[in-house]
Amino acid sequence: MTTLRIETQPASEEGQGKDEDKGGGKPKIEVEVVEEERLPAWGAATEFAVVGRPHPRLEGAEKVTGRARYSYDIRLPRQCYARVLRSPHPHARIARIDTAAAEALPGVFAVLSSANAPDIAWYEEGKLFETIVRFVGDEVAAVAAASEEIADDALRQVEVEYEPLPFVVTIADALRPGAPAVHAGGNVAGEPKTYERGDLEAGFRQAEVVVEAEYVTQSALHNALEPHGCTASWEGDELTLWDSTQGIFAVRQQVAEKLGLPEHRVRVIKQHMGGGFGAKQIAWKHDVIAALLSRQAGRPVQLMLDREAENLAAGNRNPTRQRVRLGALKDGTLTAIGATIEQSTGAYRTGGEASDVSGIYQTLYKCPNVRTEQTVAYTNTGPAVAFRAPGHVEAAFALEQAMDELARRLGLDPVALRLKNYAEEDQKEEKPYTLPEGLRACIERATGAFGWDAYERPAADGPKRRGVGFAVSDWAAGGGKPPGYAWMELNADGTADVVTGTQDIGTGTRTGLAQIAAEELGLPLDRVAHHLGDTARGPYAPTSSGSTTQATLGPAVRAAVGEVKAQLCRVAAALMEVPTERLAVRDGRVVVDGDVAKGMSVEEVAQAIAPHTLQ
Repeated sequence: MTTLRIETQPASEEGQGKDEDKGGGKPKIEVEVVEEERLPAWGAATEFAVVGRPHPRLEGAEKVTGRARYSYDIRLPRQCYARVLRSPHPHARIARIDTAAAEALPGVFAVLSSANAPDIAWYEEGKLFETIVRFVGDEVAAVAAASEEIADDALRQVEVEYEPLPFVVTIADALRPGAPAVHAGGNVAGEPKTYERGDLEAGFRQAEVVVEAEYVTQSALHNALEPHGCTASWEGDELTLWDSTQGIFAVRQQVAEKLGLPEHRVRVIKQHMGGGFGAKQIAWKHDVIAALLSRQAGRPVQLMLDREAENLAAGNRNPTRQRVRLGALKDGTLTAIGATIEQSTGAYRTGGEASDVSGIYQTLYKCPNVRTEQTVAYTNTGPAVAFRAPGHVEAAFALEQAMDELARRLGLDPVALRLKNYAEEDQKEEKPYTLPEGLRACIERATGAFGWDAYERPAADGPKRRGVGFAVSDWAAGGGKPPGYAWMELNADGTADVVTGTQDIGTGTRTGLAQIAAEELGLPLDRVAHHLGDTARGPYAPTSSGSTTQATLGPAVRAAVGEVKAQLCRVAAALMEVPTERLAVRDGRVVVDGDVAKGMSVEEVAQAIAPHTLQ
């Protein structure tokens, strides 16, 4: 189990009143998650009955029969449908906006724009509705109507006069001297991020071969099958959002903050989602716009983005320009890695998981001298957001191209060069990897299956050439992201309800966590129900990103189930008059000394104390 250790340090008198004292003389509070009374880890030799064995997805039947309800499928009494009017200009000032005709259209119940919307801050630099639009697709107005068709008609009735402004859409244009400013402070978003270890220039002086090149990666769009969107409904001062999101608690916190509500007045539900890929880690404007329209209309409002809006205003993988410099000895040993990175964040910084383009240069290959500098630029384009290993994908393209250039210069096999510089520890943290030989095993298995060593380039035949290539990447995924919590209740009929506040984003979280619960409790999987995806029904869980959900919630589920199993064994011990240490739970039975013929079923034990339950 986990507990919190909270330490308070009194404020120093010297620091009070000084600029560097960000706390204004207040005591410093440190919160640390502490692991206590941990269950013994399952060992590599553990024989599992449920975990690691194939099983149909618990929600599989719902999905293949069409019964699974996605955000798009929500239908509530008197529900309205919303549409958003978006800027046709990359940069413009709204000189006039008139929504009177739209408001007068029969079947229209609510209209929002900068003229009547609350002054709500959004992104790190903007507002919910701006009077200056900064990219094609920026939100200008929104309507809610009895049907999608009426909402579309209403948008056409909104009159807007724009004053076009100079704009920049590429990194190079944004960073050139005298470029049109996306924001008043200029086009550099925050301070450049620099990392350095060793002595880069000394590493290049030591090098016998140096390669240097510039690489450009373009923007990429997520385009999940289900676009972003939600349905909002109020009951009094309580808001419920059925949202397509990777983080129900993140959306609850952000929406509550924007609307000035306590968090317990906002409920977020997400049972199924048609893809996210990082773009749905945060609350987007449509979440709050739908809530405001619903409150104004006095009806539930569904706001789902169409495909055009999905491509313009729901995030993208940021484009980059990377100048890469590698130094090496003649035997291929890397002596220096330098990377100067420029990337676009679009018109606004969205928050959420950052794009760490620098990271792979710092970790992938063993090298004592490394320096990276990462500069983020504003452009008049849609805001960037996390997209499947954000930053590492873009950097892997550039670094691996440079490694191929180095291999060519040295006359070395590209795979051999990579293995020559294999890193067995995290050089940033100076700690060994959990599986130091894992990447090496992947490389050897892939090249062996392909027949890399025996490959012979075919002779040229006409204008076409055929070849093969090899590349490596890494991503800091699979670790836990605590805290995450779980509840468990053993019912009177011997079935179990496991409750978490996480979300299944299509990766099998329902089934995976239920398998852990069934394994620990000793029940067949069909005797375990896993409830998730509802902030009002489960305890806190973090956003599902970076392949962390199973690693975060798995231990919590196992700990909760372990506590219930301990109670079960104490009750069974009293009923059978044997010491608890002689008992185990297997295949739905509490057995004595491992003999399945001796003991009681879990259902019999549970019924003996009914209507009380174990939890």
